[in-house]
Amino acid sequence: MLISIPLIYIIISFFFGYLGRNRKMGFWGYFFATLFLTPFIGAILLIVSDKKKPDEDSTGEEKE
Repeated sequence: MLISIPLIYIIISFFFGYLGRNRKMGFWGYFFATLFLTPFIGAILLIVSDKKKPDEDSTGEEKE
């Protein structure tokens, strides 16, 4: 039982990372934000963040 609680927490963090993969902070940003803060804060970040623009590359800079 004790091992299942951290495992569930990590799975929830992966889920929020997956949902945020097409947003400004990307998968890893939302994963770590949810992992280090809380899933509640991760959900708020997902709700208030913008989606990536289609003309942005992985560095966040616009293409010429």
